[in-house]
Amino acid sequence: MTIAELLNDKTKKAKEKVETISKWLLDGSLPTDELLAFAEKAKDPEKATCIEAIEFATRQNSKIADENVFAFVTKTLTENAPRVKWESAKVVGNIAHLFPTKLSKAITNLLTNSEYDGTVVRWAAAFALGEILKLKTKHNKDLLPAIEAISEREQDNAIKKKYLDAIKKTKK
Repeated sequence: MTIAELLNDKTKKAKEKVETISKWLLDGSLPTDELLAFAEKAKDPEKATCIEAIEFATRQNSKIADENVFAFVTKTLTENAPRVKWESAKVVGNIAHLFPTKLSKAITNLLTNSEYDGTVVRWAAAFALGEILKLKTKHNKDLLPAIEAISEREQDNAIKKKYLDAIKKTKK
């Protein structure tokens, strides 16, 4: 079964599609480059499902993500569809530790998403920025004060907690 066939299969629920694609990624039967090429051309809902599958897979094994995956999700952080934004942010959070010297663009895009209207997009941005902050890279010099300022402004307690937990872990 191809990615397109799976995504067009009306008998399968969305969650099942995500789990199937992530299983293919984890067992190596679907190369990440092939999924990225498909997602690149897909409409927003299918693209978001592909990114969600990457998120699900990288949560279990972050090493399946290469630089192409990182570059793709860094770029898709700027797309219009909220689900694409938040799934991309979660992937960044899962794999940032693999690319500690290549985080600048992702950080810029995540900081932009931290001001987004939608709560889920802001939560995912907080998750990813928190994971990056915990890496204690050279970015923390600018990132820590930025996150402290965002957490002061943030109204949603769940999002604020993501930031405050990361700040606390960084200062240990």
